[in-house]
Amino acid sequence: MSKVSIGLRGWRFDEDEVFTEDGDVRPFDEMREDTRRRLVRVGVLYGSPCDACWLIHGDENLEACNEATVVYGEALSEVTLCDEHEPDFMYWFREAGGIEHAETERFEDAFHEWFASGERAPDGYGGVEHVDTDPRALPETEMPDPDDEDLGTREVVERRIDLRTGEIEEAPDPRPDADGADADDADDEDDLDLDDLDLDADYPS
Repeated sequence: MSKVSIGLRGWRFDEDEVFTEDGDVRPFDEMREDTRRRLVRVGVLYGSPCDACWLIHGDENLEACNEATVVYGEALSEVTLCDEHEPDFMYWFREAGGIEHAETERFEDAFHEWFASGERAPDGYGGVEHVDTDPRALPETEMPDPDDEDLGTREVVERRIDLRTGEIEEAPDPRPDADGADADDADDEDDLDLDDLDLDADYPS
């Protein structure tokens, strides 16, 4: 069974979980819950700053941060990184005890503490050699709306995954305006139950 990345490297999705035999995207309600949840989380994380850059520059200087290109860990306790800082994360995970925090709620905090204390990978330390797949023949699908409270504090908007390019783009908001019109229609939208989140993690080896 082949794997595909969507939006960010790191998390890999079983192709058969996302696509039909004809190459069409499955409806979200036909996907396994963990697959659907990670796709929703990717929509939240896409375009966010690299965690390591953010630890260096802070909220007051976000324009100096590189955009994240890779994600590791469990959803809601994940680490997002740019290409420049991925080797630092890999060194922490492989050589500095980071693996002990795999699949725990401490994963993100433990890396942040290590990096913020001034620790870094040695010069020339290698990162991960990612295998890129060709997504050009893949179709588009619509992201479900994530639940703001359960998915964290990052700004959430409806996004469209373009699986031909692996990019996620903002889509026009089909919901009624803020005056509450068409509230009955809004109530009919499916909400994801993200309690007791238990995801399969793709950790580096």
